[in-house]
Amino acid sequence: MGHWLKDPLPHGRGSYRTSADILINTTGAIASFSLTVRVHAVSTINFNSPTNTLPTRREMLRVGGALGLSFVGLSQSLAAQRSNKKGGAFGQAKACIVLFLAGGPPQHETWDPKPDAASNIRGDFGTIRSSLPGLRVGELMPKLAKQAKHWSVLRAVCTADNAHSASGYYMLTGRPHSPKGQENATPKDPNLWPSVGAVANKLLPRRGPLPGAIIVPEHIWNTGMIPWPGQDAGWLGRAADPWLIQCDPNKPNFTMSGLSLPPNVDAARLKQRLSLHQQMNKQFDAYQRLRDFEGHDAWSKTAIDLLASRNTRKAFDLDEEKRETRDAYGRHRFGQSVLLARRLVESGVSLVQVNWTRDPDGTNDSPMWDTHRKNSFWLKNRLMPPMDAAASALVDDLRERNMLDDTLVVWMGEFGRTPKINGNGGRDHWGNVFSIAMTGGGVKPGIVHGASDLNGAEPKDGVVKPENILATIFHCLGLSGEDTIADPTGRPHHIATGEPIRQIL
Repeated sequence: MGHWLKDPLPHGRGSYRTSADILINTTGAIASFSLTVRVHAVSTINFNSPTNTLPTRREMLRVGGALGLSFVGLSQSLAAQRSNKKGGAFGQAKACIVLFLAGGPPQHETWDPKPDAASNIRGDFGTIRSSLPGLRVGELMPKLAKQAKHWSVLRAVCTADNAHSASGYYMLTGRPHSPKGQENATPKDPNLWPSVGAVANKLLPRRGPLPGAIIVPEHIWNTGMIPWPGQDAGWLGRAADPWLIQCDPNKPNFTMSGLSLPPNVDAARLKQRLSLHQQMNKQFDAYQRLRDFEGHDAWSKTAIDLLASRNTRKAFDLDEEKRETRDAYGRHRFGQSVLLARRLVESGVSLVQVNWTRDPDGTNDSPMWDTHRKNSFWLKNRLMPPMDAAASALVDDLRERNMLDDTLVVWMGEFGRTPKINGNGGRDHWGNVFSIAMTGGGVKPGIVHGASDLNGAEPKDGVVKPENILATIFHCLGLSGEDTIADPTGRPHHIATGEPIRQIL
């Protein structure tokens, strides 16, 4: 059974119930529903600062309504002009699926092998020919090798940061962590920039009752359940948070609880209780309404929409898929989470991030893709085969459904691995140069952009940084780097500081 973030995150990140249960807690009269969403990304605000005086909700609605009526025609005109200016790829993607391989997948055994390097650099595995002329990839990804002509491979990505949580923050937000190289960093000022999912959730129009951005099957954390920064909306506010669905879609009879009313609450009773909830909301207008209450309203509305939608329940019903399809993705948590992501974008979610996180029997010395020990063993037996199956099945599935042209798929981690194999047969952290891959949604197929040096240690040409990656994702989704989001003081910030990667668009 899946849960909507059943547990709050540690280290002081506040959490509260913000779905149908919020209706219960705020009215005191609504029967308990089973659907629970916990929102953990409380933005840090200095309440002693005079710049943090926030307007009331009614004032915001009054101003927003007046401005909205006068700017409708202008915004539509500007959107059309901007689309023409940016080219055909701009806004081609209706949705994006991010496959995030936490721990750091090795470039040498995936997209950038070095067969002519010394044995302690090239590793134990050979290379195989791909469907893209001139591109050879690691032998442990034969299915992706056959698909390579559909992908664009970026071989010179650089964060220059070797800490999981700091480099991960950079990859997920497009903003370098301060300070660089800080391991076990937690979400706190000044590192509260909104994640790529939060920005998409905030700015993209909703395409259905589900939220605009969802994370499955778990948030990313370091040993000790220390959550990375950059996974939530940060200072943008709880209402923009991606929904975290903590689940294992590979379990037998997987279901999402709480997507229907309990037996003792019919539509008429729900309507009465929602009316009471709305009346109590009006009482808050007599007081200063903080951003947490605004987030409360947004999540409550989403929860009500979910309860009213039959199609929502279908999105989580993997039993509707053919057995062959489920087998192709792989009968494991990551594979079935990737399949769930495809169903979620079909149901209107704009961005789904699928995290490869720790297996229950994983080890602390080499968890996930963090292969400090026995790199070859873990890659061959636990990592590469399920990744290869799930990523390739997703692309095949999207192509067969005529969805690839309007669905962007991003394959990435927080960094790569060291060129030299260490004394424990593993590879350590390496943010100087590594590879990611993208396909669909406005990205040119069959492109290899950038190169690393002979040992895969430093960029040679075509350097790409996280701000370019996020700018490219936003570009494909129809968001310009010139678009802005406002911080708690009302100051606007551009959503991207880098340029899209034109060579692959």
